Amino acid sequence: MGLRPKVVQRIDDDILQGAAQIARFLFGSESDRRRVYFLVESGALPHFRLGGTICARKSTLIDWIENQEARSCQRNAFAEAEGV
Repeated sequence: MGLRPKVVQRIDDDILQGAAQIARFLFGSESDRRRVYFLVESGALPHFRLGGTICARKSTLIDWIENQEARSCQRNAFAEAEGV
């Protein structure tokens, strides 16, 4: 899928700090930070905390998205094979 940079030069280039940065990365707008809080609270979004700040790695989020896409494709292929 090719979204991930081959080598992360600096860890600070990979870390998103705060729901606003994560929302901008995932959804294109900081105003979607409530969606980030919801995903974190529901356990659906890979994240960690530095103190009380929600953080995520860009590379981890990209892997997570690629895995979601792959599972969706597998389900669709299975449904087509089953005639659903």
